[in-house]
Amino acid sequence: WRGRRSTWISGLSNPQAFLTAVMQVAARKNEWALDRIAIVAEVTKKDVEELEGPSREGSYIHGLFLEGAKWDASAAVMEEPTLKDLHPPMPVIIIKAEPAVDRASAPRDAYQCPVYQTQQRGVTYVFTADLRTKVPAAKWIIAGVALLMDVAS
Repeated sequence: WRGRRSTWISGLSNPQAFLTAVMQVAARKNEWALDRIAIVAEVTKKDVEELEGPSREGSYIHGLFLEGAKWDASAAVMEEPTLKDLHPPMPVIIIKAEPAVDRASAPRDAYQCPVYQTQQRGVTYVFTADLRTKVPAAKWIIAGVALLMDVAS
């Protein structure tokens, strides 16, 4: 794993184990209780090729696709999807572990987007990523927006 700038999370058979490892590293480094931290996802404006090296905190991941919306990299927010582009790829995302906060205090300009391994939702749930939005999160909930690791061609 040394020298890798980003992890292709879609290629992992057990992405939850990878996320747990990110949490364990942060817990040990900062002397936090493992049960009091949570995964936080921040979307970058970069593609894998633009990364200069591995993240100093957490881990860069790539290989996710947005269903039901598209990501505006310049404004760093979700927006209406483009016609006929069903699963636009996401830029690199940095995954970090931080002290858990009450979801009621989550940012108001964010949609709590579920991340699934496949288009078959439910048991393929992996984690939740807060994605910035300019419109109320209810719009994206009704649209069924999700991040996917594997999409059918």
